[in-house]
Amino acid sequence: MLENIVTYLVDLVDDWGYLGIFLLMALESSFFPFPSEVVMIPAGYLVYTGQMNLYMAFGAGALGSLAGALFNYYLCYFLGRPFIAKYGKYVGITDEKMAKFESFFNRYGEISTFNCRLIPGIRQYISLPAGLAKMNIFTFSLYTTLGAGIWVAILLAIGYYIGDQKELIKEYLTQITIYLLLVVGLITAIYIYLHRRKLRKR
Repeated sequence: MLENIVTYLVDLVDDWGYLGIFLLMALESSFFPFPSEVVMIPAGYLVYTGQMNLYMAFGAGALGSLAGALFNYYLCYFLGRPFIAKYGKYVGITDEKMAKFESFFNRYGEISTFNCRLIPGIRQYISLPAGLAKMNIFTFSLYTTLGAGIWVAILLAIGYYIGDQKELIKEYLTQITIYLLLVVGLITAIYIYLHRRKLRKR
């Protein structure tokens, strides 16, 4: 069963090419999320087989993630909280969830748009409070692209090195997610320390 699903996804990415990677990652990065693993791991396997170029696959994935994040950002930037409160429930964004996203963003600041791109299940939604806060678009795009680029590179590497060993994918993803959470925690702690130090000097 798993082998058939993976084969289907590899064929899908192969048929759609780089545009397919871009569109699927944009969709994944918006508030209609599905696992980015099902896009970038097959792409990494196709890089391994020589059917795709590494740099173009990476660029398509990272830019697609940015496009989806910008969609969320501008949705909140222009339409605001009432729109999310009214229609968010149809895509799983409850008032409680939105409050948590905003609390996280307000607590850790703009760097959270980088950190959260590395956390599955959260990375799609951190763009919403950033848009509500009207975060500087250049900074938002930079942090989002850096965080998404790291995640895309990791998934490509998994597909490249173990794409033909389907049973290992889930195991490696679990381990990598744990390591990423540790890295995110460290980056956040350093940022908070430097930010507080800067405030004390002022």
